[in-house]
Amino acid sequence: MGRGSLTPVALTVMAALVITLPAEARQQTPPDLILHGGRLWTGDDAAPWAEAVAVRDGIIVAVGTDADLLALRGPDTETRDLGGRFVSPGFIDNHTHFNRAGELLLGVNLLEVSDAAGLVREVRRTAERLPEGAWMVGGMWGAYAQWALSSTGRDSAAEAGDAFLPDRDLIDPVSGSNPALLWNWDRSQHLANGAALRAAGADCSWAGLECRDGRPTGRLDAAAAERVRATIPPRDLDQKLAEARAALADLAQYGVTTFFDITPPDQVVVYHRLREAGDLTARVNMRLVLDTWDEMRDAGITEGFGDRWIRYQGLKGFMDGIMGASSARFYDAYLTTGVRGSWRDERSTGHVTGQGSGYMPEGNMRRLVFGADSAGFNPRVHAIGDEAIDRILDLFQEVQRVNGPRAGRRFAIIHNQVLHGPETAEREATLGVIAEMQPYHAIDDMRWMEERIGSRARWAYAFGTLERAGVLLSFGSDWPGTNAAWYTVNPLQGIYAAVTRQTLQGTPAGGWYPEERIDVDSALRAYTVNNAWVAGEEAYKGKIAPGFLADLAVLDANPFEVAPEALKDVGVVLTVVGGRVVFERPHT
Repeated sequence: MGRGSLTPVALTVMAALVITLPAEARQQTPPDLILHGGRLWTGDDAAPWAEAVAVRDGIIVAVGTDADLLALRGPDTETRDLGGRFVSPGFIDNHTHFNRAGELLLGVNLLEVSDAAGLVREVRRTAERLPEGAWMVGGMWGAYAQWALSSTGRDSAAEAGDAFLPDRDLIDPVSGSNPALLWNWDRSQHLANGAALRAAGADCSWAGLECRDGRPTGRLDAAAAERVRATIPPRDLDQKLAEARAALADLAQYGVTTFFDITPPDQVVVYHRLREAGDLTARVNMRLVLDTWDEMRDAGITEGFGDRWIRYQGLKGFMDGIMGASSARFYDAYLTTGVRGSWRDERSTGHVTGQGSGYMPEGNMRRLVFGADSAGFNPRVHAIGDEAIDRILDLFQEVQRVNGPRAGRRFAIIHNQVLHGPETAEREATLGVIAEMQPYHAIDDMRWMEERIGSRARWAYAFGTLERAGVLLSFGSDWPGTNAAWYTVNPLQGIYAAVTRQTLQGTPAGGWYPEERIDVDSALRAYTVNNAWVAGEEAYKGKIAPGFLADLAVLDANPFEVAPEALKDVGVVLTVVGGRVVFERPHT
């Protein structure tokens, strides 16, 4: 019998729960919605499986058997027969760059483009999506082709990038009224359409603007492109809202009901406007950078400030760089570059009002972590290389010793990619540090990681080692990714990655370092129950239980019963947020 099947004992337990837990519900207003005939994985250890759930005013009021919950319905109750489908608490993504995802979904995304036909196709599609007159900026053409040729993203520009040299004649006919300033994967090439050149007042007298027969071709060097960029007006609120709606639709189709966002300050108003309009279809935990801790304290903003739709949660710092740029910090040098990677400098973290949220200069991160913890905030610090992870653990340990116990302290390492060894996992467990990881990274990075760091890759994305040590696993996506890869926000593909450690094509056989695989239950918890705990929302989110938010994902297959290799193909049929259906897959 599969783990998702309901035994007679389980049915008896559920019946008892329906009699005891929702007794008050029988005497009150009937539910608004009842989902029945399903296989509900509740995330609740006291009652892990159920058949039906009842919702009123956006809150779960009862969980149990079909018979007992259908007895609660009134004349206005909507009932939906799930037909045996699997139901999970709504997925919670621990790491997104929401505004960037919206820009790429609504705007121009040329990551997969490496020829004229692809450029024309994507520019035309983008012009059809964008508001009239809105600028089309970015694109990064040739990125994926470049990485297919070289794991370091370098040393093959002649093969990938330089072979494709577009000019404005390709994009003028398909870009309409939208000015366009585009560039390739490493910004060694820039291209402007006629509308952009006119908006900037560019002509053949400009240095760095290529002309042919007295007419600009649209090709620019970096300095000329910067002159065009300087004329681009800020994206107005209407465009930001349109981008946000596109991003929310992507989340909804994958059952994501809450997302943690690395939030630039000007994005806050976007979330509030969406909520006012009734268009916020997922809950957001906003995460600003770590050096804002004193500004937030002085403004009266505390950890968890907000409500159950929009909250401030954690502050992000940066220890080192990233594996994609060979800048994550290691004890030993990269095999490909001969250097150890770099510490993140405060001037490179993008926050202009304070000291910056990087590790450097010496003592900067120590000052920030001590200050944030003293003010009641939880630092969530990016650390990827083995030395970077050990150094932030040193700081967390020192803060706990000097500041003493604090209720609600939940420190986390973001990415936590390459441990020095199993002793690092043991230390994280001892200190109670959360591993905020993105499992899809593992099956994407495996294609080049051993080339760069050799045997150290054994301790990369060490889900199994961390779990066995007792470290809380928290999962997410890092959506939308980098110029090396698009990171899907689909949690089922993240679960697939953690369970199989294989690429989407099924390699290598048995998985990459298969001892680091985890099971479906653990991966589901990392996307639901655990992430609610990370945010301090465990009392009302992350489970299907009475009193919890009615955030649910209905799937077309039971992850506990399908073959591991089929997890990536499991789809979402229905997404419910606060008792409201925000996505329903069309019947085919």
